[in-house]
Amino acid sequence: MKFALLAIGRTVEKHYISAINDYAERTKHYIPFDIEIIPELKNTKNLSTEQQKEKEGELILKALQPGDIAVLLDEHGKEFRSVEFASWIERKMHTVSKRLVFIIGGPYGFAPSVYQAAQEKISLSKMTFSHQMVRLIFMEQLYRAMTILSNEPYHHE
Repeated sequence: MKFALLAIGRTVEKHYISAINDYAERTKHYIPFDIEIIPELKNTKNLSTEQQKEKEGELILKALQPGDIAVLLDEHGKEFRSVEFASWIERKMHTVSKRLVFIIGGPYGFAPSVYQAAQEKISLSKMTFSHQMVRLIFMEQLYRAMTILSNEPYHHE
């Protein structure tokens, strides 16, 4: 089984890039993991919000492979405490055969077609964060889940 983070648009702030890459490398010590970036759309001034979501949705769906389990990082998704997220990850490690793909959409969220294709939705918080920050928070929580499952001292109760 492999894990992947799929996101629209690249991270531009150097401090976020550094921290995201650090957590990604740490996470790779536990599980096969990749970050895939879908380039942000160009010339969006003439597109409505819905058109932009649809175009991004097409790119997201094209990036998914047969057998992938798609998990949207979405404000309306299920919220977990870190230990609960680790348990959820552990269950997925026993049931998913291909890739578990976590998806961060564009600035306006996901197209209906992406919601239909997704098997689950997870919320990192009831608060709103920048997309760059969501990447960092997700990466830290995925790494934390791996250390919890390995009984390492990174996480304190």
